[in-house]
Amino acid sequence: MSNEITANTIEAKILTIRNQQVMIDRDLAELYGTETKVLNQAVKRNIERFPDDFMFALDKAEKDELVTNCDRFETMKHSSVMPYAFTEQGVAMLSSVSPIIYLTAGYK
Repeated sequence: MSNEITANTIEAKILTIRNQQVMIDRDLAELYGTETKVLNQAVKRNIERFPDDFMFALDKAEKDELVTNCDRFETMKHSSVMPYAFTEQGVAMLSSVSPIIYLTAGYK
């Protein structure tokens, strides 16, 4: 089985929330090969690089709708943590903190 990430893999993870094309932190962490917690810690350490138009936290209603409509998010159903959604600019900014994500996750 290949670990190659295809355009179709990425496109399948793009959602529309608040009339914006976004990717959820959990999906991005999976693509980066790390845990969601590690990705979010790296973002929080560099929060000045992520203004509101780059990322936002989902509210409870948005999270509930996401869990209802996307089977892959079912494990988030009982979580009290609201997921983050990253716009295209936010995903691009993640590439600038990705070395931090890899180092934190123990990758070399």
